[in-house]
Amino acid sequence: MQAKVKAASTVQAHITALAGQCVKCGLCLPHCPTYRLAGTEAESPRGRIAFAQALAERHLGATPSVLEHLDNCLACMACERVCPSQVKYGELIATTRAWLRDTGAAPRGALSLGGLLAHPRLLGTLLRMANLPGPRRILQSRVMRALLRPFGTDRAVAELPRLPRIEVQPSRAPEPPRARVGLFLGCVAASVDRDVHAAARTLLQALDYAVVLPSAQGCCGALALHNGDAAQAARLGETLRSLFGGAGVDAVLVSASGCFGTLRDHVFADSPVRVREIHEFLDADAHIGTLKFRPLAERIALHTPCTQRNVACADGAIARLLARIPQLQIEALHAPPGCCGAAGDYFLHHPETADALRAQTLDSALATQAQSLVTSNVGCRIFLANGLRERTAGIPVMHPVVLLARQLEN
Repeated sequence: MQAKVKAASTVQAHITALAGQCVKCGLCLPHCPTYRLAGTEAESPRGRIAFAQALAERHLGATPSVLEHLDNCLACMACERVCPSQVKYGELIATTRAWLRDTGAAPRGALSLGGLLAHPRLLGTLLRMANLPGPRRILQSRVMRALLRPFGTDRAVAELPRLPRIEVQPSRAPEPPRARVGLFLGCVAASVDRDVHAAARTLLQALDYAVVLPSAQGCCGALALHNGDAAQAARLGETLRSLFGGAGVDAVLVSASGCFGTLRDHVFADSPVRVREIHEFLDADAHIGTLKFRPLAERIALHTPCTQRNVACADGAIARLLARIPQLQIEALHAPPGCCGAAGDYFLHHPETADALRAQTLDSALATQAQSLVTSNVGCRIFLANGLRERTAGIPVMHPVVLLARQLEN
């Protein structure tokens, strides 16, 4: 008991120290999606920092209202990127959520995807079954959604992802390879981004890399961390460290920007294994100029996920890679779009906020009059594609790597 009390007090002191870095300047406020929607201090980074500090110092109780404001945070990290005091907001909000969860102050939520995400093969089987024409039509009917609503699963059914067709098949591995790289497949992405992984292998093998795909890969733990379940995140991370640590690879490449930060900063933080964001890796490759791409006389709308901009900081690499495709016209989304509302599983638990943010993003995308929408995170891809289907826009949503592999000439 004394050990638990001491551990809790140490966490509280850490939260207080992190919160103390904030000078309350407010420069982060206009960059916060929830503040822009609500216009209240409680829905701003500065307000949430104040709540976390007051909770840690026992000046405030964990009331439903306080917990709601903390839970409403998308963890998009836009505030952290613009903060002149370099407040570690991401660490602060994650630590606070984990502490509240461990002490029983915060509810664990009616719908948790943690169990499924830890078993990507089971998840993949369920997604394939749900995507059959009959089951999908039944699941997404008004009657079924009404029946599922009391259990909190109607939203998940409404946002059920569609599984992609693999258009580009990887060629044989080069002999001898320049280097060996591992490719992280993830949990949801293992099924929904199969086309991305095939395209990544195509590009990497064209650059003479041997691509290693360790079996039994799973979730990186990002959603667990996002929801305050540090123990589950640690278990998932240990599995990945063991798999890739013994794979003999020079780097682990990540194509889903939402997974990259967790893998770099948590899973492999104290490991000799290097984690690289795939666009940054390709853009920096000395031989990238040897790849030739077929012209594509189309306009694309380029959506930059929060994790791509604020965590991976590799949004420039995507634009430079796509610019290698002759005649391609790239239109970046206009302000205000920051977060599209997906934010891990946020869109399942906060549908009103998520839908409002998605509407802003889609309005901006459609205003470009582009033939397709390109985004580099699996959650954003699912959420935006479903939103476009609701609008009957008929615009495909694809990953940058898929577009590059599709246009690859050699």
